[in-house]
Amino acid sequence: MKDFISVIVPTLNEEKYIKRTLLALKHQDYEKKFEIIVVDSESKDKTVSIARNFADKVVRMKKRGVGRARNVGANVAKGNILIFIDGDTIPMPNLISKFGNSFKTKNVVCATCPILPLEYNSKNSLLYAVYNLNTVLSLKTKKPQIAGICVGYRRGAFLKAGGFDETTHALEDFILSEKISKFGKVVFDENTAVFTSTRRFQKWGIVKSMKNYLKFYLQHLINGKKFRRSDYEVIR
Repeated sequence: MKDFISVIVPTLNEEKYIKRTLLALKHQDYEKKFEIIVVDSESKDKTVSIARNFADKVVRMKKRGVGRARNVGANVAKGNILIFIDGDTIPMPNLISKFGNSFKTKNVVCATCPILPLEYNSKNSLLYAVYNLNTVLSLKTKKPQIAGICVGYRRGAFLKAGGFDETTHALEDFILSEKISKFGKVVFDENTAVFTSTRRFQKWGIVKSMKNYLKFYLQHLINGKKFRRSDYEVIR
């Protein structure tokens, strides 16, 4: 559907966060109609029952994997603009309108924005400042590294690029952003942002988190490694 936006939210045991995420999406300043699709990987908590109160569609799948969940959501979505946002991530009220404006430019195939820590402290702030700087620098080097935490794609380019790689358990989002950049422009909108949970960093610790992500990124960059479930703790 032309100029229609679908927001896809992958979930797994997100009862602590999902209501805030969906309420923030429901209260966007975007004036046109859009849809919210939750794709759940067999949550054992109240995620699905909460999601059904706020989402337009709730799809359940038995085989886990965040890349697979995002692709499933894209398959049932009506929109020609697909926005992916994680189930523990809170968007600013202008996120959809800002992304929508970006896609009014015909050659734009991907849009993203700053990602900030939901649980604020100096260490988390530094970590995400480094991530956002890396994102901006990656656009300048024509090899975008865009996290699936919050990203928008034009459907046609998304399909041409093959969607998210379902054979790897890490960096499936970076792989797609690199592929999709061959079909058009990737933009970083600093006039909006999202706030995401730092639960993985809290469990690993900042030093281990930075070392792990740097290791994964270098392995991908050097030899295109794909990651198994044993390499990376999958949380959705």
